[in-house]
Amino acid sequence: MARGSGSSLLNYVLFGFIAGFIAVPVFHQLAAYGLWATIPGRNFPWNMRPNPWGVPNLINLAFWGGVWGIVFAFVQTRFPRGIAYLLLAFLFGAILPTAFSWYVLSPLRGRGIGAFSIYGPLLNGAWGLGTGIIYALLNRRR
Repeated sequence: MARGSGSSLLNYVLFGFIAGFIAVPVFHQLAAYGLWATIPGRNFPWNMRPNPWGVPNLINLAFWGGVWGIVFAFVQTRFPRGIAYLLLAFLFGAILPTAFSWYVLSPLRGRGIGAFSIYGPLLNGAWGLGTGIIYALLNRRR
């Protein structure tokens, strides 16, 4: 969706949220399942145990995936199309949400800056790729 093409702000927000939300249980959690055996002490993917606020973990993750999907919707307008779009979607997910988790969320939770692990960028990169694919499909249907 190019800016200035008559696309409304609501479409960016709505399609971005939907794409990011759906990408969590499909792409992010499938990647988590693929890596699950190699991550000691990690919860099984599609974890529905409630968090401290009573929200199932998967729904909480999907909600925040939707919020990041809105950010993605605005940023992706600068991406080239084709295979480069998919690569940049993966890199968006691998870098931005992961860095936010390491450098903002971890310290807020009293854990200090997050330690580097390849799993965060891989899981979030899978989410980014999924968000890009779903977002492009939603825009194609318009």
